[in-house]
Amino acid sequence: MGMLDGKVALVTGAGGGLGRAHAMLLAKEGAKVVVNDLGGARDGTGASSSMADAVVEEIKAAGGEAVADHGSVTSRSDVEAMVKACIDNFGKIDICIANAGILRDKSFKNMDDTMWDVVVDVHLRGTYLTTKVAYDAMLAQGEGGRIIVTSSTSGLLGNFGQTNYGAAKAGIAGLMRCLWLEGLKYGITVNCLAPTATSRLTTDILPEDIQDNFPPEAVSPPVVWLCTDDAKDVSGRQFLVGGNSVTLLSWQLTPIASRDLAEGFWDVAEIGEKISASKDNWPPVNPMRS
Repeated sequence: MGMLDGKVALVTGAGGGLGRAHAMLLAKEGAKVVVNDLGGARDGTGASSSMADAVVEEIKAAGGEAVADHGSVTSRSDVEAMVKACIDNFGKIDICIANAGILRDKSFKNMDDTMWDVVVDVHLRGTYLTTKVAYDAMLAQGEGGRIIVTSSTSGLLGNFGQTNYGAAKAGIAGLMRCLWLEGLKYGITVNCLAPTATSRLTTDILPEDIQDNFPPEAVSPPVVWLCTDDAKDVSGRQFLVGGNSVTLLSWQLTPIASRDLAEGFWDVAEIGEKISASKDNWPPVNPMRS
């Protein structure tokens, strides 16, 4: 007996890396899986059916149930087909993991509009479309559901040379922080993953000497647990997962200055002194770099 027996899951970008690891573990826990992957290169160019097909064969060889989908998350009709594949093949959709992504890293000085647009399109709009179509299907079913969107420490904490990627990933986290509130009344949980894992997207980002410490398979167990009935009360959360480490990221408020409006507005120099005096109490901009 698996923790996801009888459940049906859609995983985008599941032809390799994190998506493949998620799909394999979902199937191991009893879920029937639609494995989506466009099969393009790391920068989003090209397409091939071989990646998704290979993962489906792996799942079947291990005794699981899966079908492949080769659509693009940037196309509404393709995303509708992914969700329809869940329903046509397995009767419903219970789980949606929006994982598809690409990279076009460049310092902001050298960034051009095409690099910006394509990354935001795949990550932010692609996550929106995948989540929206799956969410609407879950509403129609009336049985709740699990949605996990994939952000990044680049979006939540920052990273040099990834303004396009970081902006899209921050937007994905913002989508989650609003949608989970709407999902409450329908039993649909919405959580956010910020993973650290070695994959074709990170082989030249993670230092080579630590890459073996971050296998994608290590990220999937908490993700898959969030898809179970045991996690029905966990929603609106941001999880940083890498290696065997799981960290909950939440925001910290640091009071700086406050006074009654009847006392008048702050003088510029005066409030500047208050801000400067409080700096020793500020948390680091990026705790992973402190």
